[in-house]
Amino acid sequence: MSASAHVHDILIIGAGPVGLACGIEAAKANLDYLIFEKGCLTNSIFHFPSEMQFFSTPELLEIGGVPFVISKEKPSRQDCLNYYRRVAEAFKLRVQLFEKVEKVTRPGEWFEVKSSKNSYSARNIIIATGFYDHYNPLDIPGEQLPKVSHYYTAAHPFYQRRVAIIGGKNSAVEAALDLYRHGAEVTIIHRGDDFGKSVKYWIQPDIQNRVKEGAIKAMFKTRVTRITDDAVYVVNGNAGEQRIENDFVFALTGHHPDYEFLRSAGILIDGQFQKPTYHPETFETNVPSLYIAGVAAAGKDGNSIFIENGREHAKKIVNHIANKKTQSF
Repeated sequence: MSASAHVHDILIIGAGPVGLACGIEAAKANLDYLIFEKGCLTNSIFHFPSEMQFFSTPELLEIGGVPFVISKEKPSRQDCLNYYRRVAEAFKLRVQLFEKVEKVTRPGEWFEVKSSKNSYSARNIIIATGFYDHYNPLDIPGEQLPKVSHYYTAAHPFYQRRVAIIGGKNSAVEAALDLYRHGAEVTIIHRGDDFGKSVKYWIQPDIQNRVKEGAIKAMFKTRVTRITDDAVYVVNGNAGEQRIENDFVFALTGHHPDYEFLRSAGILIDGQFQKPTYHPETFETNVPSLYIAGVAAAGKDGNSIFIENGREHAKKIVNHIANKKTQSF
């Protein structure tokens, strides 16, 4: 039993939009819950590029029935931060910020949760941790150099710098265009034969035209073999290794859930896309009363779950938990 000896109905790990939606549904069902977040509220969105614009319209990002009202068609990162903060205030959500959940075990009847600050007990656990904190590594020499980042934030520091972007999907294309328009010399290096199909439709003509006119250089069917302080080295087919002079690298190669944490909680992960095992209607994993919500449930198939459909997981999960509690009386 935890230090407090109190058993919560639900402990929710992650205070992104889906975790907040789970908290809202738990509150509506009069369940005793806590939400844990290792950083600030909606920590992943806070670390998105500062000028990022969401693909979705505001109404598709709404949670708890609270209208998301802005003057533009597409919300910005700042719009979303403002909105989700306001929702958390409106529902007086019980969020433990800057408290990282380190371990989930079930030594007996209840789950035991060990955080960076305390220990807790719960009848049910919902993991809604997303995947933004865990990038897909390149596994090449030089990846850990200070000039290399797996996250893009803002363009201004890279004015008149030679910047390589590794990747060809949405985040890579948006970063390339932003850097180019702020005076950087940009080269996109992508192992595919064209930009990814997930690139936003209104951005596709822009990037294609910038590449066609030579404002942005694009190297397709190309992989980076190593990175040094002043260059990146690439291979294209059988042409041999090529050296490209370089100042900074953004390796925007995608992200994945925290598999180590999920496995430590007992969740089975299998298949081509390394998806956690869960029931498609209740989102209960192979561990009874342990649920997974949002993009963390997608494994490597990150394009299948977004805020728009991930927020719907909350109602299904909490309804299942509430029904179990009713049946136990």
